[in-house]
Amino acid sequence: MANRYKVTLTQAERAQLTELARSGKSTAAKFIYARALLLCDAGEWGDAWKVADVAEALGVSTRTVEHLKQRFVEEGLSAALARKPHPKPKAAVFDGEFDARLTALACSQAPSGYQRWTVRLLADKLVELKIADSVSAMTVQRSLKKTNCSLT
Repeated sequence: MANRYKVTLTQAERAQLTELARSGKSTAAKFIYARALLLCDAGEWGDAWKVADVAEALGVSTRTVEHLKQRFVEEGLSAALARKPHPKPKAAVFDGEFDARLTALACSQAPSGYQRWTVRLLADKLVELKIADSVSAMTVQRSLKKTNCSLT
């Protein structure tokens, strides 16, 4: 694979990355990224390794090193060291009103044909009553557990 991005670190960047790699007060990902950038440095103070050698030495894939080099060249040092947020949006978080209505529903009389409420029945009823657009049985279970509510 051709070397697409050439990492050339300044003296200050090398010092910052060396401190990150030696301090032991950074996340594992930052430590690996800092070491990889130091090993890939093709500047006057560095001795550039091949991407495959860097990946093998650090226990990551060659694509990880290539992406790291690309982020460094295109966006800079801080962007290369920071992990990108996931594009997947977080799930809807239910508030205290939801918990209160769920607890009230769980304490009410079970539907006809059932002796007691189940978490699946509660989840279906919450959607039916338009308390939530959609809710899983596990969400209902966690909410009930959080409020120390027992269905038995």
